[in-house]
Amino acid sequence: MWLQLSVTVFLSSFVLTSYGQDAERGASLGRSINPRDGRCQYTFTVAAPAEPTGCPHAAAADQMEGVLSRLGLLEALVSRLVGGQRVGGTSRTGPRDDGSEQVPPQGEKNQLQRDKEQLSGRVQELLRLVEQLGAEAETLRQKPCPPDQADHGPSGKAALRVPDSSYQEMKAEVTEVPASSLLPEGGHNITGCGELVSVGEPLLHRKADSITGKYGVWFQDPEPPQGPAQGPLYTNRTVWRIDAVGKDVRQLFAYEDAEQFSRGFPLKVLVLPEPVESTGATLYRGALYYQRRRSRTLLRYDLASETLAARRDLPHAGFHGQNPYSWGGYTDIDLAADELGLWAIYSTPRAMGAIVVSQLDPQSLAVRRSWTTGVRKNTVANAFMACGRLYTVASYSVTNTTLNHVYDTTTGLGRAIAVPFRNKYRYNSMVDYNHAQRKLFAWDNHHMTSYDITLGRR
Repeated sequence: MWLQLSVTVFLSSFVLTSYGQDAERGASLGRSINPRDGRCQYTFTVAAPAEPTGCPHAAAADQMEGVLSRLGLLEALVSRLVGGQRVGGTSRTGPRDDGSEQVPPQGEKNQLQRDKEQLSGRVQELLRLVEQLGAEAETLRQKPCPPDQADHGPSGKAALRVPDSSYQEMKAEVTEVPASSLLPEGGHNITGCGELVSVGEPLLHRKADSITGKYGVWFQDPEPPQGPAQGPLYTNRTVWRIDAVGKDVRQLFAYEDAEQFSRGFPLKVLVLPEPVESTGATLYRGALYYQRRRSRTLLRYDLASETLAARRDLPHAGFHGQNPYSWGGYTDIDLAADELGLWAIYSTPRAMGAIVVSQLDPQSLAVRRSWTTGVRKNTVANAFMACGRLYTVASYSVTNTTLNHVYDTTTGLGRAIAVPFRNKYRYNSMVDYNHAQRKLFAWDNHHMTSYDITLGRR
C-alpha cells in the first residue's frame, strides 16, 4: 500500500517593527481528493499583509537614517545650550565692545538664574535622549542584510534572512513513500497487523538437486523499486535464491517468476562482491541485505546497479558461531524485513546470549533503536519479524513444533505462545516473512517452502 502526501505551505514575509501595528491574519487547512488517482491533497494557508519588495530590512535602514539625522540636530542643540546661548535669541550676558563685563539688572539676573536652571534640566534630558538614540542607531546599523549574505534554498533562489519574529516563505516537497514508513512506533495502526494467530501447512515450490542446497535462502521483494529503469528482474514476481553451503558463497540466482523458479531455469546469476555468511540474508526495496562471511559487517547490495551500496559493522554483534540459532550454521546475525522496515536479530556480550532486535536504516545500515529480549538465541531454531513483533520457532527438526515466543517492540514486552508450526522435511534452516504476501518463506532440508499465515486485525 502506497500513500501520496502532498503539502504546500505559503507564509508571506514581512517585518514587524515598534512603529507598526499587527495585521489581522487567518489560517486555514483544506483537503481535496484527486479524482484521477483517489489521492488526498492537503493545503495549509496563512494569510498576511502585502509585503514590500527588496531586503526585509530596507525599512529599518530608512529608520536609521532618520534617527541619525535627529541625533545630529540634538547634538548641535546641546552644544548651543551648554555654550550659554538661548534658542531663538542672543546671549543676554557677555562682554561689551570695550571689553568690560555687561552686568544685568537684579530682576533680570534672577530671571536669568531661573532660565539657567531650566536649561540645565533640558540639557540633561537631551543628553539622555542622545544616548538612547545613539544605542538605537547602533542596533539599526547591524540589521540591514547585504545581498551577498543571502541564504540559498534547494531551488537555488536567494532567500533573505529575516528576524525570528518574522514570517518566512516555506515550501514542503513530500515524495511518495510506503505507508509503513509513516508508522515508526509500531505496526498496530496498520489494518490487519495484529498478533499472529495461525500458520498454515507448508507448500513446496522446489527441491534443491545438490548437497550445496541442503540449506540456503530464497525470497521475493515485498517492496520492489518502481519504474521502467529497474528492468524486468526487479518486480514482486521475481524469485531470488542463494545456496548457503560452502566456504565462498557468492552466487545469487534470479528467476523471472515462481513458475520458472519451480522449473529451475534462472534468468540471471549475479556474483556478489563479498561472500555470504549463512542464511540470514533478506531482500527489501531493490537491495540484498546480508552479513559478510566471518565478520559482523552488514552489506547492502543494489540489484539494479549490481554494486555494493553500503557497508557497516553491527555494533558488538556476535558472529561466526558466537551466538547462533540452535541448529548452528553460523546463524549469528539474521536480517529481516516487515511492515515497519529493516531489522537485525542477533546477540551481544552485554546481552549474554539473549536475542537483541535492532531496527536499521535501510540506506546507511545504522542502528536506529534496539531492544533486548528475554529469549536466549541458542535455545530457538529460527526467528522472524512481522508487524514490529519478533516471533521465534521452537525447533528446526521436530515435525510438529510451535512458534513459542513473541516480543512486541511497541510495548517492549514479550511472552510465551504456542502457535503450531510444521517442519515437514525436518531440518528447517531459514524462516522469513514477506509482508506483501503475508507468507512465511522457509528452506527445509533442500526443500523451498512457503506458509500462509493469519494475523489478527489489531
